Amino acid sequence: MSGEGTENVAGGGNRMRILAFCCNWCSYAGADLAGVSRLQYPTDVRVIRVMCSGRIEPPLMVRPFELGADGVLVMGCHPGDCHYIGGNYQAEKNHKKASELLGMLGVGSERLRLEWVSAAEGPKFADVMRNFVENIRKMGPLGKTPAEGEGR
Repeated sequence: MSGEGTENVAGGGNRMRILAFCCNWCSYAGADLAGVSRLQYPTDVRVIRVMCSGRIEPPLMVRPFELGADGVLVMGCHPGDCHYIGGNYQAEKNHKKASELLGMLGVGSERLRLEWVSAAEGPKFADVMRNFVENIRKMGPLGKTPAEGEGR
């Protein structure tokens, strides 16, 4: 019986530490729709609701890795649909800078992802979460081999 119920939705007991910054107006509402629709995705992700994805500066994208995160996902409104006019364009610039920095630090830019999810895209939200967690699992925990990361 030990270990029963410890496997998450995507399979495998190797839990990752993943942080998702979700824009209040679109991607967080998409997350809400996914939940109301009972769409399943891994529980490895901790969602942080922000007013706009454009407000997530590069240091805020990098800091979670310093604190032990294995992956960071920034989700916002589709370009042209931002409630703050150009927040998603700023998010693209910030993501590019943070990706370059993570590459230089040896973390790898593939552990940071930027996605556009609208309030009506609950299924897309769940798909993005499943895909990102799966990719991070394949890479293993940051700074550890997959075997070392077990038992987290």
